[in-house]
Amino acid sequence: VQLVESGGGLVQAGGSLRLSCTASGRTFSSYAAGWFRQAPGKEREFVAALSWSGSMINYADSVKGRFTISRDNAKNTVYLQMNSLKHEDTAVYYCAAVARLLLTTRPDEYDYWGQGTQVTVSS
Repeated sequence: VQLVESGGGLVQAGGSLRLSCTASGRTFSSYAAGWFRQAPGKEREFVAALSWSGSMINYADSVKGRFTISRDNAKNTVYLQMNSLKHEDTAVYYCAAVARLLLTTRPDEYDYWGQGTQVTVSS
């Protein structure tokens, strides 16, 4: 599975962005997926994840109520809608996938990663 993220950019605090992650190579509907982020000098951290059907979803506490993860298996795409962005959301955001039905929040359990997309929130 190859994953390609898009949608990053520069936005003012309080603004919104929508990230997309499009998969190719395999039937994406049988994969759980997640979003992670890594800020300069920090470790990669979990942001959000969902099961193959999208019926199970989990968010990091830091983004609950502001971010929404979703997927469209017909388009082989996972989305991350980010609202009320804060300066501390600035990071490179990575999409990940694993061939399992249930979600996982652990980055070491994901087999496939995108190249990352930069999100910069100006304060």
